Amino acid sequence: MFGPTAVGKSELLSRILDSRFELISADSMQVYRHMDVGTAKPSAQERAQVPHHLIDVADPTEQFNAGRFVTDTEALVAEVRGRGRVPVVAGGTAFYITSLLYGLPEAPPVDAEVRENLRRLERDEGKTALYRLLLQSDPLAASRIEANDRYRVMRALEVWQSTGRSLFSFRWPREPRTDYRFLLIGLDRPRDELYRRIEQRVQAMFDSGLVAEVASLLDRGYGPRDPGMRGIGYRELLQMRRGCGTLADARELIAQSTRRYAKRQLTFFRAVPGVSWVSPDRAAEVTERIETFLGP
Repeated sequence: MFGPTAVGKSELLSRILDSRFELISADSMQVYRHMDVGTAKPSAQERAQVPHHLIDVADPTEQFNAGRFVTDTEALVAEVRGRGRVPVVAGGTAFYITSLLYGLPEAPPVDAEVRENLRRLERDEGKTALYRLLLQSDPLAASRIEANDRYRVMRALEVWQSTGRSLFSFRWPREPRTDYRFLLIGLDRPRDELYRRIEQRVQAMFDSGLVAEVASLLDRGYGPRDPGMRGIGYRELLQMRRGCGTLADARELIAQSTRRYAKRQLTFFRAVPGVSWVSPDRAAEVTERIETFLGP
């Protein structure tokens, strides 16, 4: 089950899942420990109702990527099935979900020496130097990767420097994997309604202590270069703390970034074939689809 941020995935799942199910989170930010408010993690009550996996499994200094997500999810699916339960993969990180559905591209493994050299360049000259280097060496990748997407810029440079080939020259699987049977449910709402929910979520995060959470993370020694701290909500508040705007400015930037992210999510998800698109308010319809899929 997938859909854009703030569409209502957690609320729906808490209504329809029972003891037959276990949930595997497909959210690239909820993996990080100490980051609860800004990632809108499920409540303690929701986690008690249905077991949740891939939440709080990484430190904010770690780079949690699609490869690790797929590997961990495959292991969890086997474990959940072994307990006689049904695994439900749910979240909004489109690349994680499509990587699970189709498999990962045939790109080479990371070269440790190449990565360390790129990290040294970033430390000495900043992340803009990485993107400038990508523009020079692999214009194809640079045209498809946003300049502020540090992980994908770094990965594209690693592949280029290790192989002399563009990351996008490697074959991506075109057909869904056949070792799993999938029921694909996509959640969506009218755009104005979704944006209103995003505004409400951002305000709720501030009301629940997002500013204090960022301060606590800084006190723990985490900073803007750490992967976890580059998520929406955290990066805007870090900019504010460096003197770039006010708290109100940060709140508006977070809402704006979240709206843009939701739009990108939907664009990505709409390209996935075989999805049953429903409103999160139609719980009975979703339940019926699940029961039909599971059979007697």
